Amino acid sequence: MSEIAKTDIRKHSLEDLKLWAQAQKEPAFRAKQIEEWLWKKRAVSFDEMSNLSKGLRQKLEEHFVINGIVLDTMQKSNDGTIKCRFTLHDGHKIESVLIPVPDADRYTVCVSSQVGCSLSCAFCATGMMKRMRNLDGFEIYDQYVLINEMCEKEFGHPLTNVVYMGMGEPLLNYKGTLDSIHLLTSEKGLNIAPRRITISTAGIAKMITKLADDNTGVNLALSLHAADDAKRDKIMPINETNTLEVLMDAISYFYQTTGNKISYEYIAFKDFNDSIADADNLAALCNRFPVRINVIEYNPIPGLTFVKSSKDTLDAFARHLKKKGVMMTVRRSRGKDIDAACGQLANQD
Repeated sequence: MSEIAKTDIRKHSLEDLKLWAQAQKEPAFRAKQIEEWLWKKRAVSFDEMSNLSKGLRQKLEEHFVINGIVLDTMQKSNDGTIKCRFTLHDGHKIESVLIPVPDADRYTVCVSSQVGCSLSCAFCATGMMKRMRNLDGFEIYDQYVLINEMCEKEFGHPLTNVVYMGMGEPLLNYKGTLDSIHLLTSEKGLNIAPRRITISTAGIAKMITKLADDNTGVNLALSLHAADDAKRDKIMPINETNTLEVLMDAISYFYQTTGNKISYEYIAFKDFNDSIADADNLAALCNRFPVRINVIEYNPIPGLTFVKSSKDTLDAFARHLKKKGVMMTVRRSRGKDIDAACGQLANQD
């Protein structure tokens, strides 16, 4: 008879664990101790749970597994950025990025929410991969924990911010994304302030509305990259079913419902979306609610024909936006020498 597959204990709620403990003739408070080991102390084996009896730990071993992610490779950029590739329990791999800005006392982890991506954005390396599966909430949580340990070791400082801007579309893995936010922000987990978390989306309008209704307290970033539908259709197929008008309605609802920060991510491509007319179109999308624009240098990707805007063009674009009264920042690429910059995550060695 084949062995019955064990479930990951982190898929079970506290109530589930209480019922299991009761079935094992263990007091109910053992469930709370197990939960604390899993989420506050991030135990990766049952043997670590030192305040549990050896017999109980053996029972846990017999019934459950803990499928933690494991560091596969780490690369350090000349600018301090660190890219990590992690192996999941089923052999799939994902990438996370640590972005330190010591002068601003800001240490950000960029986490992945899916293995690969299904959106096929024309400028993105991850979009050239197939979406293999969604990540469980605890696999996103693990990225934070391991990168936080690395941040403290490398820089003597804990993480200050979390951005869901790695591999995948977080709003197409809504359950995993919300589960991870709960683990990061709740007292059960790490108790991080929700305002330090930003969910980045290519633009899934109905899920933006749902995120507003669920009132998680997190911020929202729209990967915009073109400020008119004709151009956005060319580079982001999702725009064909989630037009800019539909997206603006959803984001307006998100702001009115939550009051949380909104930002637009806008990669500048040479002779495509970097003209003064493009800046005017972008400014026109900024008058319905407070929004900050992050204009981003394009990071070249082998096999794709896009070219980054020249410095002079980018500076003129930024000046025009500021003249229009738009809150904006030009973000110079970080980690591009190790393929850790925006759009470059693709599990390449």
